[in-house]
Order: sequence, then C-alpha cells, then structure tokens
Amino acid sequence: MKEYLSIRNKTGSISLQLQKKFLYVLFLLVLFSSFVIVLSLSVGSSLISPLEVIKYLFGYGSGEHDFTLYTLRMPRVFLGFLVGAALGVSGLILQGIIRNPLASPDIIGITGGASVGAIIFMIYFMGTFSLNWLPLAAITGAAIVSIFIYALSWKKGVTPIRLVLIGIGVAAAMNAIVTIMIVISETAVTTKAYLWLTGSLYGGNWEDVILMLPWMIMFIPLTLLFSRAVNANELGDEMATGLGVRVQWTRLSLLLISVALAGSAVAFAGGIGFVGLIAPHIARMMAGRMFGGLVFISALIGGSMVVLADVVARTAFLPLDIPAGVFTSGIGAPFFIYLLYRNRHNIR
Repeated sequence: MKEYLSIRNKTGSISLQLQKKFLYVLFLLVLFSSFVIVLSLSVGSSLISPLEVIKYLFGYGSGEHDFTLYTLRMPRVFLGFLVGAALGVSGLILQGIIRNPLASPDIIGITGGASVGAIIFMIYFMGTFSLNWLPLAAITGAAIVSIFIYALSWKKGVTPIRLVLIGIGVAAAMNAIVTIMIVISETAVTTKAYLWLTGSLYGGNWEDVILMLPWMIMFIPLTLLFSRAVNANELGDEMATGLGVRVQWTRLSLLLISVALAGSAVAFAGGIGFVGLIAPHIARMMAGRMFGGLVFISALIGGSMVVLADVVARTAFLPLDIPAGVFTSGIGAPFFIYLLYRNRHNIR
C-alpha cells in the first residue's frame, strides 16, 4: 500500500505529496477543533448544552440562546480560531525559511512591529480613518520592522541565531516604543490599548471575523505554492539552489506572507504570544516535516490553542474576563526556555 498521496494541479505549479499518516492526523485534528469550538460555545457565564450548540451551528436552534450564541460567543470563537491559525502558519513559515526552532513572529519582533503600527493608528488616525484600515497599519509596521531586522542580521548572509538574537532585541525596543506612546496618550486610548496589547478577544464581533477572513483566504493558499521550495530549503541554501529553487526570492516572498498573517492577527486580537512558536513544533511532532501538510496542521493547532486559551480566560475567573494572551504566554515562555536548553549545543 502506498505511503504517500500526491496532489497537483494541471500546470504543476501546486504539487503536494502527503503521507497517509498526515491524513489521519488531519482528520483527528478537525474533530478536535470541532470539539473545542463546540465546548467554547457551550461554556461561559451561562451553560448551554453541546447538543443545542450543534443544532444552532446547523441552523436548527430553538431561538432561546440566539443573543448569547450569535452575538456574544460565535464571533469571538471564530475570530479566535482565525487569529490562532494565522499565527500558527506565520510561525511555521519563519521556522521553515530561517531553519531555526526558536523563530516565531513574536520572538523575532514581527508582532512588536505590528503592535507599533496598530498603536500609532489607534492613537493618531482612528478618528480620521475607518477601523478597516487597522490591519493595513499593523502589517505595515510588521513589514518595516522585518526589513530592519533582516538588514541588521546581514553579514555575508544571515545566520539563524544572529537573526533571532537581533529580533529579540528589536522586539524589546518595539515594546518600549509602544509603552512610551501609551503613557503620553489620553486615558481613554490608554485603557483600550492596554487591553488590546495583552491579547484579548473581548468584544470580537462579526465585522472583525469578516475583515479577518480575506487575509486567511488570500495568504494561506499562497503559502502552499512554496511547499516544494521550503522542503528543498531544509537541505541548505546550496542544495536548494542546485535543485532549481530561487532561494532569496522564496525567502522574501514567504517572509512577506508571514508578516501579512501575523500583522492581521495582531490587528484583530493584539499581542497573543507564543502561538506561532508552539503550534509548528506540535505539528511536526504529529505529522512529520512535509511543509504542505504542516500548513494545515499548524493552522488547526494554532486556532485550537487560542480558542482554548480564551475559554479558560473568560470562565476561570468569572465574572472577570482575562485576556487570552496571558494564558498563551504562561505556556509559551517555559516552552521557549525548553527549546533554548534543547538547542544549546547548536547555538553559534
């Protein structure tokens, strides 16, 4: 029996080779993600039967919980899943092109740049321009900082550890800039910005979901176009070039996709940290190293992580609603330390 399943379009521009194991893992993760979504819609200040939630999801609800589900919980849950999926794929891309297990959008400063762009928009332009421009402001900030980090890391090429270390320093600088802007801004903006920076889905609505969805639909499929190139890049730049991969073009294109995904996630949910670091590692443990398959696995794991964190955040300390980013950071920080320890002999 064949161990791999090949999928390609007529022109050959998209070609995926998937392990049968990947398909089993994908099926289980779809079931798990569905369970997490139903659980998140069921629990809260008032409990709703999971069976009743499933009826509502398929349009057969009784009408008793319309406001609670359709207005309060569903948009928040779906937004959280989209944000987590974007962060998971963004982290997978960075770890693939940098070939460093420590890479993620928040660790190397991309999220920090997005935060600066978003905070500048919130403080100086929110009254002038529509809130629909917030994702573009966040992505612009992330792109500028990413180019700056890459330029600082260049010395006859970019070594993975140099990029990570410079990224950590730039991330700290971005946090300082955000803090300064918040301190000198008005009280109303300060309160909103602090809540946003901690990574909260509080107040998520259907408009946010609709605005976030196009970024996912556009950039996650684009990632799949580079599957073969990233798989070849795992062998090193010289080998990838020998196999016909345009290494620098591929790296730049994937970096821009990663910036777009991370920036859009930050724009709608703030600084939810470490999802982009953890999700790709779990995905590789479950499904191997084939990049095309890992895109879907990382998206499902990242989405489930954020939704679960938000469930805990809004139910563990009722009536308080704690930002989901507090819980992802509580898990992610020890995991980052573990990765540093595990890879201590490879750091140079």
